[in-house]
Amino acid sequence: MFPSSFPTSEGPAPEEMFEREILSWNDVDKLIDHLIPQFEGEFDGLLMVGKGALVPGGILSEAMKIQHVLTASVFFPEEVDRKLAWPTFVQFPPDILVTDRRILVVDDIWANGRAITIVQGRLAAAGCQVETAVLHYRIKSNLFPHSGPTYYGAITSRYIVYPWETPIIPRRTKSGTGTIPTI
Repeated sequence: MFPSSFPTSEGPAPEEMFEREILSWNDVDKLIDHLIPQFEGEFDGLLMVGKGALVPGGILSEAMKIQHVLTASVFFPEEVDRKLAWPTFVQFPPDILVTDRRILVVDDIWANGRAITIVQGRLAAAGCQVETAVLHYRIKSNLFPHSGPTYYGAITSRYIVYPWETPIIPRRTKSGTGTIPTI
């Protein structure tokens, strides 16, 4: 049922399994420009899944004039086989904000589909009409053979590095005073 090429917690990380592609902001603009004409009708709200969705979700919400913007965060424990791990919702909007609404769920990439699918299921259980949009759809690693995003900017077989995924640079207050603790 699951693709044999999908890594387990003991296997290689996705960035080691796929050829890497580094995108520019211009590349992201082109993907957004390809996505927007695909949408039919208006959405009552937009829900961004995890930190990877913040930039594309923000751009889409502004371009489409969606004011009801929400976030969700899903955690899958690393110590369990990635295909079997039970998720924890770290953050999720209350049902009253999504019930009887048409919500666009956004993420940067549909790699294996776990996070966006679990969010989609929880929204549907709350009585929400759900559609999904991603910048990239990586079919090769999708764990759900009969499911995929409603809308996507491009199909890829690569590990995508978006322009907002820059290396973390240690933050300093003043020269010689040490690092600022992260929260």
